[in-house]
Amino acid sequence: MPTVTLRPMTTADLAVFRDAQLEGYIAQRVEFGGEDRDAATAIATEQHDRFFPGGVPAEGHALFTAHDASGARVGALWLFRRSDTAAWVYDVEIDDAFRGRGLGRALMVAAEGWAESEGASVVELNVFGGNTVARGLYTSLGYTERSVHMAKTLVPEPQEHS
Repeated sequence: MPTVTLRPMTTADLAVFRDAQLEGYIAQRVEFGGEDRDAATAIATEQHDRFFPGGVPAEGHALFTAHDASGARVGALWLFRRSDTAAWVYDVEIDDAFRGRGLGRALMVAAEGWAESEGASVVELNVFGGNTVARGLYTSLGYTERSVHMAKTLVPEPQEHS
């Protein structure tokens, strides 16, 4: 398995990450969460404002760029020290050009190493049900489902007419 090295995000890295992560999170809320774009944007923006007051990570949040053995930047990782015993994974990203090489697995192993170094005995995360690639990765690493939120849309949303 390849390995990755975590480096704390620079101010420039953080600005780019925040913008891209927000847009990606909105898209996932629409695709997997069943929300319309306006609702997804409102919720995601409120969360980002809380997690990044003044544009910087709130206390307990740790953001890293991930680098492969050659030193190339391959992705990003956002972690949070949730409690005395738990760390939370907010985001794991492998850049498109580096996917399919085992780096996502390596990044999760690095996340677990960070959590352990912070004294956490458990790592938790949330993944949208429709994100089968991520769910497969987490399951293969030994993560288990603790709850499943399900929904069924009974009435289709009205379509706008031109």
